[in-house]
Amino acid sequence: MKEQESKWSRRKDARPQEIIEAAMDEFVAKGYANAKLADVAKRAGVVKGTIYRYFETKADLFRAVARYLVAEHLSTIEGVPGSPATDAITALPLVLSHVAGKMSDSRLPGIVRMVLVEGRTFPDLAAVWHDEVIAKVAGLLTSTIERGQSTGAIRKGDPALMLFSIMGPMLLGALFRDTFPGSPFAPDLQALAAQHSDLLIHGVSPGRS
Repeated sequence: MKEQESKWSRRKDARPQEIIEAAMDEFVAKGYANAKLADVAKRAGVVKGTIYRYFETKADLFRAVARYLVAEHLSTIEGVPGSPATDAITALPLVLSHVAGKMSDSRLPGIVRMVLVEGRTFPDLAAVWHDEVIAKVAGLLTSTIERGQSTGAIRKGDPALMLFSIMGPMLLGALFRDTFPGSPFAPDLQALAAQHSDLLIHGVSPGRS
């Protein structure tokens, strides 16, 4: 009996995570407007009422998806090794490789595409993605760039604009693969990350014009 109760407890503890995973699949498959909590529940193997125990609305569920995705990114970025004088350069290939790995899971570029397409119709959707994902990841990465600038490891310039130069090709590559999966021009994201890192390290280093 105790063993059954223990299994039930573990299953109950895992339910929010299972619901979030199911919601990601549903949002990617149908978009935000057409995603229904009943279908999320079906994917998660629970009744619809179970979702309301953890998430009051579809908007709350999307916020949980965003927080789940950003938590994975931040934990990896924050764990990048290196001293304050060198970690900006050390971090760059590791961060881009991490982004390539995450973007290879079609759900992440699928969610990004959903936000880009439906953000105007659902401003709260775009606001959640900006506040929960973009602001947190961009804030951490611009701070890393600023640290590199303060030690002379990275040339002077607007850290926010540098961030677009760093992350832009990775996002474009992921969206290209998601939109045109059969194209011969669809890039291998890990190869793109490696090549882009090499170009950036030479470009952001001081002493070059």
